[in-house]
Amino acid sequence: MSLINWIDDRFPLSKVWNEHMAQYYAPKNFNFWYYFGALSLVVLVLQIVTGIILTMHYKPDADLAFASVEYIMRDVPAGWFVRYLHGVGASMFFLVVYLHMFRAMLYGSHRKPRELIWLLGMVIYVALMAEAFFGYLLPWGNMSYWGAQVIISLFGAIPVIGEPLAEWIRGDFVVSDATLNRFFAFHVILLPLLLALLVYLHIVALHKVGSNNPDGVDIKKNKDKDGNPVDGVPFHPYYTVKDTFGIAVFMTVFLGIVFFVPEFGGWFLEKDNFAPADILQTPPDIVPLWYLTPYYSILRAVTFEWLPGGAKLWGVIAMGAAIVMFFFLPWLDRAKVRSIRYRGWMYKTALTIFAVTFVMLGYLGTKNPGHVDLFVFENVIWAQIGLVLYFAFFLLMPIYTRFDPTKPEPDRVG
Repeated sequence: MSLINWIDDRFPLSKVWNEHMAQYYAPKNFNFWYYFGALSLVVLVLQIVTGIILTMHYKPDADLAFASVEYIMRDVPAGWFVRYLHGVGASMFFLVVYLHMFRAMLYGSHRKPRELIWLLGMVIYVALMAEAFFGYLLPWGNMSYWGAQVIISLFGAIPVIGEPLAEWIRGDFVVSDATLNRFFAFHVILLPLLLALLVYLHIVALHKVGSNNPDGVDIKKNKDKDGNPVDGVPFHPYYTVKDTFGIAVFMTVFLGIVFFVPEFGGWFLEKDNFAPADILQTPPDIVPLWYLTPYYSILRAVTFEWLPGGAKLWGVIAMGAAIVMFFFLPWLDRAKVRSIRYRGWMYKTALTIFAVTFVMLGYLGTKNPGHVDLFVFENVIWAQIGLVLYFAFFLLMPIYTRFDPTKPEPDRVG
């Protein structure tokens, strides 16, 4: 205790522990969906730790990058394990983040007074996509090289500033050593620092207004004589124990993938990235990894060249708008209740269609748009249908959430 007191006199260690763990009251009715916030934090720490180890051996040089990755895989003790942890970890990170976002949409965690929590979460999501994109180039594999070439060229579709902007991002007229060095700096230094700050702000904002729950009940409205929510329990030890169990199950699955199927059939690591970058050999199908393919599918769904500025410009606009729409969710949702448990058939149907559409767009983003992979229509037709359904979910939300028949929320959690 003397050591704790010595620290408390110089740093508010006990105060921070009590505010955010021991005396932070969370609703007592958390369910399975509430694992994914803690899992996101676990994977973030894992990515930072494995990333630090990889940078000790990686060479951000166009002539040495691919060979340095091979050196890590073959000669560095447990290097293959660390590299696969980091590579598979990127996909697992997006998986838990997508499920975390879906849980928020299920139970109305974007609603008042948690709008700022949602906005900070969305900024984290965008920063995470940028972090993944910059890191994707670093192995300097053939798919990495051509994927970066294609994605950066999309910025050239922006009127007036497009080409100078694309040239600035590359640091050259083509993807080259200068591009690799820039992306390395962004991936290893800038974005991890930004993500750590955003996650801190996200947690502080959450603990300011309190956690949402499956019933959508504000537990702060009912307190006992000591001022503690009667429908809440201290986060520690009740939820730290529960989260520890969830983390153990998650890590079992995670390590199972790392040890037995790290490529996951090409979804986590593509075969074209096991060959060095070759400016003369374009891969048959240039696609990003699965966690970015829903937006890539939306980009390719815009094929109407008669649009002002051309299809490429409007494809980029549609792709950007698909991400931006999430930021407006707290104000588009006009329902009288938060949780899907008390919403009517309209929102339940809309959210189900949206989830299916998002998965479908992700799948189509990995396929050739001219082929038939889903029933009788070409993939581009399905992508265009998906684009319409995707934006209809957001743009029609003020209407169907306002008129959706709802049940009254309880005063206490179930």
